[in-house]
Amino acid sequence: MNEASKSETALRTTFKIKLDDKTVSIATVGQAYQFLTSINSVEWMEFRAMHDDAIAALEGAADNAMLTVQATNALRALFVSAKLL
Repeated sequence: MNEASKSETALRTTFKIKLDDKTVSIATVGQAYQFLTSINSVEWMEFRAMHDDAIAALEGAADNAMLTVQATNALRALFVSAKLL
C-alpha cells in the first residue's frame, strides 16, 4: 500500500475550504488525507462514519488512481455535511 499522506494522485476537483480566515486548497489524495488526519478526531465525531469512509476511499485511491472518483465523492459528501463547502 502506498502511503496515502504522500500521494500525488489528483482528485477529480480541487476543494477550497475556508478555515480560520485562511483558504485551504485540496487537490490531491495526499493533501486530503493530511487534512482529514491532522484535525483532531473529536472534531470529526459528528461525522465519524463519513470521515472513516473518506479515509478508506483516499487510501484506496493512493493505491489505485481509478478510485479517485469515489474518493472525491466521499470527500464532497463529508465536506458538505460538515458545512465546509
